[in-house]
Parts: sequence; structure tokens; C-alpha cells
Amino acid sequence: MTREEESALVRRIQSGDGDAFAELMGAYQKQVYHLALRTVGNPEDAADMTQEAFLRAYRAMPNFRGDSKLSVWLYRLTTNVCIDFLRSRGRKPTVSLTVESESEEPQELDVADERFDPEETFQRKELRRSVQRGLAALPEEYRMILVLREINGLSYAEIGQTLHLEEGTVKSRLFRARKKLCEFLQRDGNLPDTFASKDVNGGVKS
Repeated sequence: MTREEESALVRRIQSGDGDAFAELMGAYQKQVYHLALRTVGNPEDAADMTQEAFLRAYRAMPNFRGDSKLSVWLYRLTTNVCIDFLRSRGRKPTVSLTVESESEEPQELDVADERFDPEETFQRKELRRSVQRGLAALPEEYRMILVLREINGLSYAEIGQTLHLEEGTVKSRLFRARKKLCEFLQRDGNLPDTFASKDVNGGVKS
């Protein structure tokens, strides 16, 4: 959805068009759900957080002024809803390491045909578990930066809008988050080449 299409949809919602908000949900429900799933780590809770995020969006829509993209605004609401939920339950965040394929079906990251290589299958499973443990062990501000950048693919500017941070802060915090995750994976004995190849010791890549 282009910025112009977003603006037109917002104007329709704000003018009381009952079908316009349904269009908004249809356009962004999948993205919001998967962000919630990667944050709370449980499909049932993610579905609840998705409903709550859209409820908050509906209530807040009269005050939306278009200072950021509609999608970024929704990500910010979703992130806040999930953090509030985890804090209220005293739960430690987890991450669902899934991506969407071209067929829009969720898949685990880094899955290959390993039916004839049990050792490789075991190593990959151990790596996924180690990454999950590492992400969960990170301080919240580092963890959310990594989720939004590495899993959701947001730009530095969009992450800054979502988390209310300056772009320079996003870059430096992302650098430290990657470094801390790599250090955890090294201690855990599961540092993959993809992490080792990142510029985590020499500076921040743009």
C-alpha cells in the first residue's frame, strides 16, 4: 500500500466509513500477527495481541496525523501491546524464528532437506534453540531492535519511529545487540557463519 493509499484509507476511517477499517485490517493483519508472534512466542497470545493492537488503532485513529507511515504506526502499537502483555504477566519474552515463504506459509528459518544427514539436522536445531535463548537473554531494548531489523526488515528510520529513538541511537544499539548475541552464541558454542560475518567487532554497517 502506497503512502497516498494509506492517507486516503485513513481519511475514510476518520470520516466514519465503516468498511475502511476492515480494509485496514485486511491489509495489515498478517504483518501485525507475525510481529506479535515473534514477540510473545505463542500463537494464541499473538492472536489476542493482534486483536488488542487493532482495537487500540481503532481508538487512536481520530488522532492519527500521518507523521509516520501507517504500517510503522501499527508496528509501534503492536510492539507496545506485546511489551505491556509480557510485563503484566511477568513473562520473559521469546521469539518465534519464522519467516513467510512466497506462498505466504510460515516456515522455520534456515530449513533444508536434511533427511539423510541426522548430524546436520541436530546442529541446525541446536543453533535455532541457541539463537532463541540468546535473544531471550538480551535486554529488552536490544532484543526489540534485533527483531524489528533482522526479522521484520524495518529500516533504521522506521525502527526509530517505532521505538521513539534517534536513528543514530538505533544504529549504535543494533551494533551492541548483534555483538551481545554473538558473544552469547560463542559461549554457547553455536556461532554460525552468518553471524560471524556481520560487522560486529569493527563498526556499524548501514
